[in-house]
Amino acid sequence: MNPTLWTEIGAAFRSIGDPTSDSGISLSRVVLLEGAGKHFTSGLDLNEAAPVFGAIWYDEQLDTARKALRMQALVRQFQECFTAVEQCPVPVIAAIHGLCLGAGVDLIAACDVRYASEEAAFAVKEVDVGLAADVGTLQRVPKLIGNHSLFRELCYTGRQFTAEEALDLGLLSGVLDSPELLRRHTRQLAEEIGRKSPVAVMGTKRSLNYSRDHSVAAGLDHIATWNAAMLQTEDMQESLMASMEKRTPTYKHL
Repeated sequence: MNPTLWTEIGAAFRSIGDPTSDSGISLSRVVLLEGAGKHFTSGLDLNEAAPVFGAIWYDEQLDTARKALRMQALVRQFQECFTAVEQCPVPVIAAIHGLCLGAGVDLIAACDVRYASEEAAFAVKEVDVGLAADVGTLQRVPKLIGNHSLFRELCYTGRQFTAEEALDLGLLSGVLDSPELLRRHTRQLAEEIGRKSPVAVMGTKRSLNYSRDHSVAAGLDHIATWNAAMLQTEDMQESLMASMEKRTPTYKHL
């Protein structure tokens, strides 16, 4: 995962679901995120990232404070690319096979749903290159899982953990026997979600994300305000008519 791919991920996810975008992906109702090849991702390509960071580290014209400010801005740029995945208005399903290391864990933590094939392996590898993970793993995963003790151990040691361990942690929805079954299952799931009202699905994701970071009272107020407008959608009428006519409802794009 090189810096170019990183920025392209951010740009792609910012355009998804944007009704003002000229891109075809703006019509998407769900995103299925896969890795091509043997692995989902082996993480950040350090050889290509080193010059980007080195341009700051070795700039003799900058003092420590100015280097720190530039480094902070650079890290935030990387963070924002994966935050775009989390803030994408449609659900994002991660289908993970092979290795998912370092930045890969950052990436899947920003997704809505995660499945893996049986041979998949994960690791929070940043500690092995001398830094604390800084693009979302340490901030998002603790809100997704149930076993904080084991997750802290994995972060402190950098050891690989299996798909079954990830499932037990609560990081995954399920584990499939092979990459082929993983691909088939996640596609079926994406198709199922894609048949639902895009207004309802988008509102559900927004409410879930907002409620995760706020109190119950604030979450209830948020969805009341949201639905004050969204309950006026024609999708509700289409759902009721389809039920009465015993047919599958069809919904317009956003």
